[in-house]
Amino acid sequence: MSVVMVATMVLCFALSISVAVSIGLSSIVGIQVTNANMLISVKEMFNSINKFPLAAIPFFILAGNLMETGGISRRLVEFAKSIVGGVQGGLPMTCVLTCMIFAAVSGSSVATTFAIGAILIPALIKHGYPASYAAALQATSAELGVIIPPSIPLILYGVSAEVSIGELFIAGFGPGILISLALMFFVWAYCKWKGWGKTDGEGRMPFGRALWQAGWALLMPVIILGGIYGGIFTPTEASAVAVFYALVVGVVIYREIKLTDLYVILRKSVMSSAVIMFIIANAGLFAFLITRAGVPDAIGHWLQEVLKSPAMFLLGVNAALFVIGMFIETSAAIIVLAPILAPVAVHFGIDPVHFGLIMVVNLALGMITPPFGVNLFAACTVARISLDRIVRHLVPFVLVILACLMVITYVPWVSLALRDLVYAK
Repeated sequence: MSVVMVATMVLCFALSISVAVSIGLSSIVGIQVTNANMLISVKEMFNSINKFPLAAIPFFILAGNLMETGGISRRLVEFAKSIVGGVQGGLPMTCVLTCMIFAAVSGSSVATTFAIGAILIPALIKHGYPASYAAALQATSAELGVIIPPSIPLILYGVSAEVSIGELFIAGFGPGILISLALMFFVWAYCKWKGWGKTDGEGRMPFGRALWQAGWALLMPVIILGGIYGGIFTPTEASAVAVFYALVVGVVIYREIKLTDLYVILRKSVMSSAVIMFIIANAGLFAFLITRAGVPDAIGHWLQEVLKSPAMFLLGVNAALFVIGMFIETSAAIIVLAPILAPVAVHFGIDPVHFGLIMVVNLALGMITPPFGVNLFAACTVARISLDRIVRHLVPFVLVILACLMVITYVPWVSLALRDLVYAK
């Protein structure tokens, strides 16, 4: 059954059928091969999405869209520019820093790409940066949206591997900050070498004025994350608070969201949420069938026999996840692979929270690697360029993220130091 399912899924990918439909069709074929009751598909698909933590996904997507329309994104850009925009290469650094702040609320890299890219990609092009470089930078920076908490992929990993979402969230700060600093240093050095960005400081607000204008926007991540770690509300409840706050700020305080805008915002949010939930439902059915077939146990035993040490296991998993992330959507890959790999990681003595960050950072690379990098498509849409033009500028960014991934993988305290401090017994 497992061989038939995998072969069907690969065939569907080759025929350019969407990921969710490919996974669903392969699962149905697997059920037919075993002559099982087709009602299993309905039951397991429902069970896959009938989990309270998953309610955070549509709320965080809606919050990101409200922030984009309500002027919060633009004020965050001006605030970030007031901090780093005065140096050569300051505008690309502003892109990274803004995405880092925006990620502390949105939880979605695609939402971050559209919300920040709509402002910064035209600004970068106006200041003389190639459109392909601007798109590659925005796509890469937006990857922070799934690493810095709150994060939709971290929620999915926590649900799939039965790991505390609160611990995963707080562990995400270390890797997120490491990647942010590495990207900012790289773009600064690259712009120095290329001679780009000598006029990036033009139109830059004074820090005090930018801070005053962005005050309500900056208060948002403080309320959300402070509420989670202060025990006031759960990560799922925090997503609803984020929506309420973004709506009040956009409608009442900044007054940039009109009643006519709400239909467009809600429609876009519903469509994005439906796509993710459909992937989760189909991937949940797929995971149930391969688990029932004993595939996770078989893979676990094989990995334990072939990869004798934790270091080799992590290297092998990283190599496999990097390739998988190129072809399979991040959410689907996490739901299918986390229940398989997390128990093996625990067997090797690897903290499941640490392993979750490794998985999410690695699979997030799939968002910026062809052929199915969703961030690339989003950034190219904003920049109005074809995908092939972005690849040359993309390679150095991928190498920077890979270097950070190796540090995250083999230096556990990057992920676990803050978690251990907060959750110290």
